Amino acid sequence: MQAVPVHTHYVAGHWQRPNETATIVVRNPTTEAVVGEVSLATAEQVAAACQAAATALPEWSAISASARAGWLRAIAEALAARREQIAHAITCEVGMPLKMARRLQAGLPVETFRATADAIESLDWETKVGHSTVRRVPTGVVGAITPWNMPLHQIAAKVAPAIGTGCTVVLKPSELTPSVATLLGEVLDEVELPPGVCNIVHGTGPEAGAALVRDPRVRFVSFTGSTEAGRDVASAAAVRLKRVALELGGKSAAVVLDDANLASAVRTTLGAGLLNSGQMCNAISRLIVPRERLEETLELAASELERFTMGDPFDDATRLGPVISAEQRDRVRRTIDRAVERGARHFTTTQPLPETGHFVAPTLLAPSDPDDSVAQEEIFGPVICVLSADDDEHAVDLANGTRYGLAASVWSADPQRAERVAESLVAGQVEINGARFNPHAPFGGFRDSGYGRELGAYGVDEFLELKATQHPD
Repeated sequence: MQAVPVHTHYVAGHWQRPNETATIVVRNPTTEAVVGEVSLATAEQVAAACQAAATALPEWSAISASARAGWLRAIAEALAARREQIAHAITCEVGMPLKMARRLQAGLPVETFRATADAIESLDWETKVGHSTVRRVPTGVVGAITPWNMPLHQIAAKVAPAIGTGCTVVLKPSELTPSVATLLGEVLDEVELPPGVCNIVHGTGPEAGAALVRDPRVRFVSFTGSTEAGRDVASAAAVRLKRVALELGGKSAAVVLDDANLASAVRTTLGAGLLNSGQMCNAISRLIVPRERLEETLELAASELERFTMGDPFDDATRLGPVISAEQRDRVRRTIDRAVERGARHFTTTQPLPETGHFVAPTLLAPSDPDDSVAQEEIFGPVICVLSADDDEHAVDLANGTRYGLAASVWSADPQRAERVAESLVAGQVEINGARFNPHAPFGGFRDSGYGRELGAYGVDEFLELKATQHPD
């Protein structure tokens, strides 16, 4: 039997020996087989990584922005050369179908490193304001904590702007999907990034993540995860007045107006809502339609579910993979069952579930009450709620009627009407008539979806502070 890889820590440009007494296994959510082990960092190892970042900070922040942009482009090209390896690793650990993983999971991080390099070089680092010179300066050591659902994309969204602005980083990736962080460490070696600029420590959130947030050398924490965990991070960081950016949960809605192409809206919304088995913070998980078109919508959507073939994510015919774990599978299934018990109408595919793996069938729920928890709380599974509205104003009220504010979409044949509704939605980004995701635009949310922005020039600003120098008149 071939030994599984043991993912260990990358500190000050060196790989550390595995800690044999503190590891956890990584399982393939499709086959349930063990595909790796993660060496869990102790508090002392986290502290060593923070010290390495602090030591590297003065020299790294002093080099030119164009030189740092050059390193970002080198990382992008090295990642592009490993695209198939990255996609394969994510399909094994996350379960996203390989053909989607190639495009999204492996493709987006390359674009992020390239776009960040462009933003760094075009940034106005110094401006004159009267008799003052205002400079953008790096915040310092960054603690980056990333999730498992889009592991390398979320790493790139934090690491690229951090090192591009002259900060240094300690990254704690998810312990459920360690492979891409290891691949990133190999890339950092390959491009000869100076030691200590980017360090990687594995571990759980309550241990390694908490130690990273508490470390006094860390001045900025960039976190992506659940809203509940984000509150804990913000609270712990506040004790030492650290800056924090939080990209958290969502319950995003598609608002379909009465003049919209309903078939197109339903098809696109289900594609967005069930992507990665619904395990996306910005998943469109609520479909709001005119009341008079509710039954038509349910019929169209129920038929569309049959297109989401479940099975082996390495098979090109597969469109829906498993959820990340048995615990997540059971939690999502319980959520569906309880909603049905409370009177929600339930629609799913006629396909049988695969015999192995953490699969949840693609599901539509039509609760009678829009305040039902299934229509209010993030499920993080392949479940979409269908709600009906009396008019545009009611549809906006329903869309805005949760504690979240991450993403939304609007469908209408009238561009001006769609724009008016989009402006009324409390969401960090809104798509009109299925417009594609823009990795150069700011990504982030309002309310319980967090604060701060990632991607493009807007994401770069999160890692900078302003310094004013006054000169004699």
